Amino acid sequence: MQSPVGNIPYSTIDLTILREHLLNLLCQLAYQEGDFVLSSGQKSTYYINGKQVTLHPEGAVATARILLSMLPADTDAVAGLTLGADPIVSAVSVVSVYEGKSIPALIIRKEAKGHGTQAYIEGATLAPGSKVVVLEDVVTTGQSAMKAVERLRDAGYHVDRVLTLVDREQGGADFYAAQGLHFETVFTIRDLQARYRELPSQA
Repeated sequence: MQSPVGNIPYSTIDLTILREHLLNLLCQLAYQEGDFVLSSGQKSTYYINGKQVTLHPEGAVATARILLSMLPADTDAVAGLTLGADPIVSAVSVVSVYEGKSIPALIIRKEAKGHGTQAYIEGATLAPGSKVVVLEDVVTTGQSAMKAVERLRDAGYHVDRVLTLVDREQGGADFYAAQGLHFETVFTIRDLQARYRELPSQA
């Protein structure tokens, strides 16, 4: 895995440098301009395919280290709605072990599976009241991650925080505030678009 600063291992790169590298990856691999229809039904002149970065080896590690640094110290698990959050929660969980923690990952199904336990939540069964943080790749209206919040709360877990890689700034932050949720983003759409304009291919 090529480090953004030569041969320094990813596990020891300063988070400020890693954040800049992650922003570049998002602009180079995930951000596209054109005519798109989002999952919310809204039309957009740009699209962010976060999985192009969160499934990329460098992007996954950078995402995990940065989001880990944003988690409250008493976090018992991370979780997210399938499919966008799957690589994120998995990466955060794995990298947490290397950083002296051990944070389980939970994946929330959109529909209960039709066999076996018919569960909505895949992963370890935690004690009631366990503190779970919901992770997302891109937030638009906030509805997708909210489904995960509701499923987790229905299971008896304490959920009061949502973290995302990119906030499109189209109502998600206000929606979460209205729901009593703390919301933090690594980047805003303005961050991506400003960096995108600076890329050599866009000059």
